[in-house]
Amino acid sequence: MAQQASPRRFAPLQHGIAADQTSNLPKLKGVVFDVDGTLCEPQNHMFGEMRSVLGIPKSVDILEHVYSLSPRAAQDEAMESIRAIERREMARQTPQPGLAELMAYLDRRGVPKAICTRNFDAPVNHLLTKFLPGSVFHPVITREFRPPKPDPAGILFIARSWGLVQQAAAAANPEENGAREEKSPGTADDANQVADASGLIMVGDSIDDMTAGRKAGAATVLLVNKANEHLSGHAHTDMVITKLDELVHLLEKGFAGRHITEN
Repeated sequence: MAQQASPRRFAPLQHGIAADQTSNLPKLKGVVFDVDGTLCEPQNHMFGEMRSVLGIPKSVDILEHVYSLSPRAAQDEAMESIRAIERREMARQTPQPGLAELMAYLDRRGVPKAICTRNFDAPVNHLLTKFLPGSVFHPVITREFRPPKPDPAGILFIARSWGLVQQAAAAANPEENGAREEKSPGTADDANQVADASGLIMVGDSIDDMTAGRKAGAATVLLVNKANEHLSGHAHTDMVITKLDELVHLLEKGFAGRHITEN
C-alpha cells in the first residue's frame, strides 16, 4: 500500500528570492536524463521489433535476455541484432518539445546534466550532436555500463563522479548523522564514502527510470505520454510533466515533488 509522505523539495533557482525563504531547502545538484522517450520522442515500436528478432515475449527484459545467452558469441550476435534496429531508427529521432529551452535554461543556471540510458552510444551521440550541439552532458551512461536501469548503479555513478558522496556512517544512520560531506572521487577515504544522489533529479519516461531514480535516492520526474500515463500515480514517481520545458518553471519556483513511499 502506498501513502503520502513529505514532498521532495529543492530551493528555487530563480534569482532574487529572499534567502530566508529557501535557507532550509537543499540545493539542486544536477539533473539526469533518459534518452528515448525523454530527450527524443518515443520510438516504442523498436522494442517490439527487438523482441521479434530475439524471439522473446513482452514479459522478458531485452537486455537481461541478451546478457543471459551463452556462449559469448551468441550474446554478441543478439546484441548486434538490436543495435542494427537502433541504428536504423536513430535517423528518425525527433526532439521532445521543450528540449532546447530546458537545456539552455539548465546551462544558464549552471546545473550539471548527465545521461543514464539503456541505449547504446551511437543513437545517443547522434541525438546530442544533431539537436544539442554545445550542451554538455557528463557523464553519459549507456548500455556498456552494467547493471542497467532499473538498477540505481548508473545514477549513483553519476553522483559520485560529481563528487556527491557521504560518509558510510551517515548513510547507515541518516537521523544520527545528518551532515553529508561532498568530496571528489578518488580521495584517500573513498572506502568510507558512498554516493549521495539525494540532490539529483532523474527525468525519464519509463518505470525503469522512475525505479532507478527512487532506489538511488533521487527525486523523479515522469515525462508523461499516452503509453506511460499509468505511471503518473506510481509510488516511484514524484512529479509529472507533459513537456520538458515545464520543468523550467518548477525549478525556478522551487521543485516540490510529492514523494510517495510504499508500506
